[in-house]
Amino acid sequence: MSDLFNLSNLTVSDVDSPSSAGSTKDTGDLRRKFAFGNQVSELAISQDPFFRFVSMVNKRPTDDSAFKFTERRSSYHKRYGYVTGFGTSEGGIATNEATIGAIANTVGNTVWLEMKTDYKSEGNVQGIIGQADLTVGSAGTKPIFFMPGQLVKIPLAAAAADTPAEAFNVNDYFVGKVEEVKDSADALAVNLRLTIIRPNVNGVEVAGWGAAETANQALDGAANTAAIHATYGLSDGVERARSYVVGSAHAEGSGYPETWKDQPFSTGFGLTQIWKTSCAMTNTARATSLKYDSSEWARVWKEKLIEHKYDIEQSLLFGSQATNGGINYTQGAVDYILSQGNAFSWTTGKSQDDFLEDMSKYLDPRYNNGAATVFFVSTDVYNWLHKLGGYMKANLDTDDSYRADMAMMGTKKVLGMDMNVISTVYGDMNVVRNIHLDGSHVKILACNMKHAAYRPLVGNGVDRDTAVYVGVQTLENSGVDRRVDLILTEAGMEFSMPEAHAVWTQG
Repeated sequence: MSDLFNLSNLTVSDVDSPSSAGSTKDTGDLRRKFAFGNQVSELAISQDPFFRFVSMVNKRPTDDSAFKFTERRSSYHKRYGYVTGFGTSEGGIATNEATIGAIANTVGNTVWLEMKTDYKSEGNVQGIIGQADLTVGSAGTKPIFFMPGQLVKIPLAAAAADTPAEAFNVNDYFVGKVEEVKDSADALAVNLRLTIIRPNVNGVEVAGWGAAETANQALDGAANTAAIHATYGLSDGVERARSYVVGSAHAEGSGYPETWKDQPFSTGFGLTQIWKTSCAMTNTARATSLKYDSSEWARVWKEKLIEHKYDIEQSLLFGSQATNGGINYTQGAVDYILSQGNAFSWTTGKSQDDFLEDMSKYLDPRYNNGAATVFFVSTDVYNWLHKLGGYMKANLDTDDSYRADMAMMGTKKVLGMDMNVISTVYGDMNVVRNIHLDGSHVKILACNMKHAAYRPLVGNGVDRDTAVYVGVQTLENSGVDRRVDLILTEAGMEFSMPEAHAVWTQG
């Protein structure tokens, strides 16, 4: 093991002077001052942008090293289901026939529908873009929000839908008023009796059913989902087949309608991780005035602080939550979003149009308004965005009469870092270069800072948020006191609302 206290470690490697006479002066041990100037240029860069943001913008202390947190998801925009069976009577509901034809052509006609959905009512948990979707009729997804008096819009497709993609080629709809809601024989479905209010004109088959017209044929199965994605690029592949509640209608003086109550809460947990960086120095070295940096202690102390923050940044990005051998590891943003957030692909050949398609899905206002989103990007993406954003200005904008839908608006200082603002049709992108992403396949990390928190351990009068411990260690049989400083942090990360985060990886 190397001896940190050996003063010979403070030497400088000398080379001969470029002059013919050479140099007879050795810089020497301890980098003592000779006739050189006292200025050394040092490049300061924003090395830890993610850690700076979470620690300065959303720091929420915890008093437990294993902490819980709660997510809340609204339900008002999730009142939708899929038609998985229909008929003219409850007993006649069929799950192998998609043609609805004349049944919904006349106002006042009655139709019975079996309805399922694809999100869990406990917590309103849904599928995420690019992740394994919940399938229609999964456990816990029974629709519980249908009530008499509601109006429901049922999407329809053209006849002879020969492929899953064609089954989602919606060309019409009908609207029915819910008269009765009954439990289905399928425990994950409900049966609705509807009175036709708005008849269909062009539609023939219930959207989402393929040529074989078996229940959920186009709604289930990885192959079908992939085909739907490829054709429409929809956020979850089945948006076009969703039957939404579109209001309610009641007679004058009809009294109070029925009601329902959602359960919007789900919980998660996190762990605090301990980071330690040690710094040691002899009093002899501290008292010696050195060349370049007068105080060796001050130089080492500064470097160790940077090293400590650098290590935390790496952990907060690439760490994975676990407990192993009695040691806690906190959750990293990259690991969490790769497995829980919206996933897209990126290449240098990605066009502006393709990127805006991604943005439209990620910034769907039903799930994520993106107002607090910071886009941490690798260097190649940083350059790519500037090339896209600067094209109009550099090549077309001659008299300020042109307008770009994706334009570089300028740079602002946020927490001492340069943040570039790129204007898009979906609002401003706040872009920060993060060099830690350069060595990974992750190219863009979009994190809604409202749903990412830095959780230092603070309790019982003890603050473990980057504390410094100072001690004196005496070497055996030497009688020499040596100062030992320990920089210690114990904190964890909390991420919630997966739909508020996204990642673009190398495609």
